[in-house]
Amino acid sequence: MQLNFTTRETELLHLVAQSAADLQIEAFAVGGFVRDKILNRDCKDIDIVCVGSGIDLAKRVADNYRQRYPNDEYPHVAYFKNFGTAQIRLHDIELEFVGARKESYRRESRKPIVEDGTLEDDQNRRDFTINALAIYLSKERFGEIIDSFNGLEDLKNGIIRTPLEPEITFDDDPLRMLRAVRFASQLNFRIEDKTYQAIEPLAGRLKIISQERITDELNKIILSAKPSVGFKLLFNTKLLHQFFPEMVKLHGVSLVDNYGHKDNFYHTLKVLDNLSENTGDLWLRWSAILHDIAKPATQRFEEGHGWTFHGHEVVGARWTPKIFTRLKLPLDEKMKFVQKMVALHLRPISLTKENITDSAIRRIIFDAGDDLESLLLLCDADITSKNEEKVKRYKENLKLVLQKIKEVEARDHIRNWQPPISGEIIMQTFNIKPSREVGIIKEAIKDAILDGVIPNDYDAAYNLMLEKGNELGLTMNN
Repeated sequence: MQLNFTTRETELLHLVAQSAADLQIEAFAVGGFVRDKILNRDCKDIDIVCVGSGIDLAKRVADNYRQRYPNDEYPHVAYFKNFGTAQIRLHDIELEFVGARKESYRRESRKPIVEDGTLEDDQNRRDFTINALAIYLSKERFGEIIDSFNGLEDLKNGIIRTPLEPEITFDDDPLRMLRAVRFASQLNFRIEDKTYQAIEPLAGRLKIISQERITDELNKIILSAKPSVGFKLLFNTKLLHQFFPEMVKLHGVSLVDNYGHKDNFYHTLKVLDNLSENTGDLWLRWSAILHDIAKPATQRFEEGHGWTFHGHEVVGARWTPKIFTRLKLPLDEKMKFVQKMVALHLRPISLTKENITDSAIRRIIFDAGDDLESLLLLCDADITSKNEEKVKRYKENLKLVLQKIKEVEARDHIRNWQPPISGEIIMQTFNIKPSREVGIIKEAIKDAILDGVIPNDYDAAYNLMLEKGNELGLTMNN
């Protein structure tokens, strides 16, 4: 099989080959780079394994690069002595170097035991046959594929399989179970039966893996074209149960007097898939995952009405920081964005069920701000039903809301709007310090303008400030 390398890849691989020859060692390109070249997928990372020192090889590559391209900046070599690895970024490609090794995990440790080894040893420790492929970089056999575990056949058939017995592969590094799910989701491959059946009995072994590594794999699953594929595998193998119990609790349907409700786990996955067709935004996808996360906690059965989930959006927004903290997700603006989406996700849909007032539209524009388009994408994805007529009706109503939003926004410019009276003006007018009264007056002015009670101008807002101040027993500063 002939692999089609880009011009840049060919130059870099020959550079590595020359450097390895200088050191009189063998070097091979391995793993994901080889897999992705065969699948014609873009790949910006090249893993190099050598039978020798990966750090020494990286340094020699940097030296040879400088000699070959004297006008380019000298490449920085980042190396990690404890692991025997090194990295170099050349243009838009990152090369990682490591000496061939044996590697295994202690039963209760996240730290691997590493020993020098052969290429065969290195291939044996790979997670899956499709990642155990290698190519020669020597001058005599440059580009020739080494396939010790029939990885080419598994690539052709879309199979995820471990090179050794799956129990050994997964027990050594339990993260590989999540990687199996991730590759199945990303590549739309099937996990081979024996490999699949080994996962659930070992799912508890994830406890020795850091949450950061688990979440990194989870985010890659979320970013796949159809994330539900990965989540169903996570649920069915009990991997999801190890680190995301809130999502597991969404599964199932409660029945009272033959009244049931939709299974919120599969509904969430449908919303996530719907959304993923229109955006690759990781944090908006997280909003889909968490939008109904508090439904089990707020679930109630009301006689004559059926199942309700009142306030699940409020509780879900309150849970968001806790979930992000536990999963080691960022607690910055990304988390606040997800929290806002969870809190607001019912608002646009609720507008379709009533006469749409300018006041309600102004409020959703104001509350969503620059995230309004994202919110509307989430709401559109949240319209799921087996009743196609019902879905069609809801989507048409949502289009009416969108049209109304455009009209009001064009006229009133409410997005990221600030009321004409600030807290400083209120404090100066009544000679008071920051207090509850300042907040009450500010909120009253904001509500009055958004509700159309007073126009959006300084004089009207100032008069309302005086009126509210009087009601609160405040006296103007003369």
